[in-house]
Amino acid sequence: MLTAKSIIKHYPALSCSSKTQTQTQNPKKPNFAFPILHSPSPKARSLSITNSAQDDAATAGQFRVDILSESLPFIQKFRGKTIVVKYGGAAMKSQELQASVVNDLVLLACVGLRPVLVHGGGPEINQWLKRVNIPPVFHEGLRVTDSQTMEIVSMVLVGKVNKHLVSLINRAGATAVGLSGMDGQLLTARPSPKSQQLGFVGEVARVDPTVMRPLIDSGHIPVVTSVAADESGQPYNINADTVAGELAAALGAEKLILLTDVAGILEDKEDPNSLVKKISINGVKRMVEEGKVGGGMIPKVHCCVRSLAQGVRTASIIDGRVPHSLLLEIMTDKGAGTMITE
Repeated sequence: MLTAKSIIKHYPALSCSSKTQTQTQNPKKPNFAFPILHSPSPKARSLSITNSAQDDAATAGQFRVDILSESLPFIQKFRGKTIVVKYGGAAMKSQELQASVVNDLVLLACVGLRPVLVHGGGPEINQWLKRVNIPPVFHEGLRVTDSQTMEIVSMVLVGKVNKHLVSLINRAGATAVGLSGMDGQLLTARPSPKSQQLGFVGEVARVDPTVMRPLIDSGHIPVVTSVAADESGQPYNINADTVAGELAAALGAEKLILLTDVAGILEDKEDPNSLVKKISINGVKRMVEEGKVGGGMIPKVHCCVRSLAQGVRTASIIDGRVPHSLLLEIMTDKGAGTMITE
């Protein structure tokens, strides 16, 4: 592992002890206390600055090479594997975090992983509802979606947010393709059991990834929004976590990653330092039963458990507020949140 000691080992000039050693070995070295009398010539100063810049560049280059070398086992582990990432929350609101997520996806694609991005867009929907004077309404944390609201949801998610993300990924150097659940009948929806209260809020009835496989195989990054239609063609708004989990299962993904606005699953909900780094399905179910997992984390946990039961190897709930959290989760042993396994 790359540490301060290893850097100093390769570059002893960076060590405080090396300076002391040099002074000890040259006790008669003159003390340049009078810069006017003893200042080096402009040419000598130029050479000194040039050498210093070259040393700094060599150090930075070595540091990057060491990091890349340490990433090799993780690249080998995930190369050729499908990774489904659900994107939303704070990472979607902040331009800096948005750039971080996009760059991470492109880097993962460049080293041979096969990422799929699934997104929602709640804040954008709320902004556009206000523009057309439709007040956002929620029931038990879920958006009440009447026919007018459903039109705005489709317009914003399919026509605006999806294409914006596609553009960002393309600009960062990869090739993205935007899809909704209706494209190629990727997703077939059914009404929620609470449809009387929620309106056109749906669930995933069926997944047919036929349209996605050629895209993934050819190195494209599919960007999927969580709008789908039922058998009659009626559009539904579906929870993006649920869509990500069902897609991961249908694609035989190696890993499902949910970007959230919290550190992950906490042993003590009141203690942000009590992060559970790794837990089994039985362990997380026990935490739900004991009330340690509650609120908006419950549907995320259920989504992860369901995807694992359908063959996904691991599912992680990670902190999307941390820059490059995707790389931390995939390319390090430490990770960036909670990983749930069988």
